[in-house]
Amino acid sequence: MEVMMHPRVQKYLNDSGAKERFIKHLEKLADDPYSSRSGVDIRKLKGKKHDMYRLRVGDDRFEYFVDEGKVWIDDAFKRGEGYE
Repeated sequence: MEVMMHPRVQKYLNDSGAKERFIKHLEKLADDPYSSRSGVDIRKLKGKKHDMYRLRVGDDRFEYFVDEGKVWIDDAFKRGEGYE
């Protein structure tokens, strides 16, 4: 699977101090976008129009969905700032 990022996610990564750490976890979504693993927590989100998932890395959150064999990372934010 290929991992695609929205430009706002790329900007979030560029502005963060831990870009390399996030990239490592986001790239692992290509292997298995549905299962939690060491250092990250993955949950299916409720109330969305299509199946969305949340990847938690510390206080940072990444929302994504899987479509046509690609993982689309749609949003990135700090804990408590997203989920609108």
